[in-house]
This record gives sequence, structure tokens and C-alpha cells, in this order.
Amino acid sequence: MQIIKEFGLVQVYTGEGKGKTTAALGLAVRAVGHGFRVHVIQFMKGRCYAGELTVANRLAPLLTISQFGRGCKIAALIRQGYKKCTGCGECFVKDRGPDKEDLEHAQLGLQEALDFINDGACDVLILDEIGNALRYRLVTTKQVVDLIKSKPHNMELILTGRGIPEEIIELADLVTEMKAVKHPFKKGITSRRGIEY
Repeated sequence: MQIIKEFGLVQVYTGEGKGKTTAALGLAVRAVGHGFRVHVIQFMKGRCYAGELTVANRLAPLLTISQFGRGCKIAALIRQGYKKCTGCGECFVKDRGPDKEDLEHAQLGLQEALDFINDGACDVLILDEIGNALRYRLVTTKQVVDLIKSKPHNMELILTGRGIPEEIIELADLVTEMKAVKHPFKKGITSRRGIEY
């Protein structure tokens, strides 16, 4: 019996609410469970600690993750459980504005995405936080549109991040908008190990 592959759609997870990356990573784990190869490219995240990196090591070679962005100086301590993310903002563009290094990281991430597309090196490609890279003009809408149009017909492509432009929304087959209704940040609860990272 032949297995039918119904891959090849473009999915977008956007909006102001929490859950965009979480949804994409859940999809990644599900796809790996069926034996599909998944590659995640995290834009504006680099040399930082997040639980999904440990999972990727355990699920490799079916799940791989690359990070393209500024790093966290206490990432090793966070990974070991000695510290928690303080929200200092050093690894985020939003607090200081983008610079040449941020642009270079994002363009390298985009090039890696194109390499995976051109090589057909995965079944599912996730561009995590591409919305923020677009918002800060680290990549252009045209670059992302061209990337979408060049993907193999049987490669599933997932894009996450706030403020995904309308041109990309129009190309997508599935668009989910996360709406913020209530969040523990409002009570002073910061990012939690194993939940937000």
C-alpha cells in the first residue's frame, strides 16, 4: 500500500497572542511522529536557550533547529536551571532597534531556508519569527514571497510571527491569528522555563 503525502501547504501563525511558536513546534513534533523530516529556522533567536533545542537533539535527525539572531549571555545557566530568563532584552531587537549584525543574521537565516528549499532537504520547513524579521526590515516581503513561490510542491511551509504582511497572508493556505485575551505577564509573571522557553 502506498502512503499518500498531502504535504505542500503554506501555514501562517500570527497575531498578538501567545502560541505562534508553540503551535508550530507542536506541528513539528507531530510530523516527526509520522517519520517526516522537519527543519526549524528561528529568526531573531540566537545562541539562546529554549526547551525545543533539547528536544531537537533527542529527535535528530528528523527534527533540526537553526537559530539566527543575537545570543543570551546566560543561556548556559538557564539551560542548567541555575538562572531564568530575566527579560533583559539583549537578545531582542525591539528594545534597541536593529543593527547590521541583526540584518546579517536574518539574511543568513533566509539563505538557509532557500538552501533547504532548493535541496528539498526536509518535508516541513518552519520559519519561526519571520514576522518579526519582516517587521524590523531584516528581510523583505518580496524575499519571503519569492521563497514561498519557490518551495517544492510537496514541502509544507510554516511561518510564524506578529504582523505577517497581507501579501503573504494571500499566498497562505491556512492562517491562524492568535488573539491576546489574558496573559500572566499582566500579573508580573515573567517567562517561565518549560512554558515560554
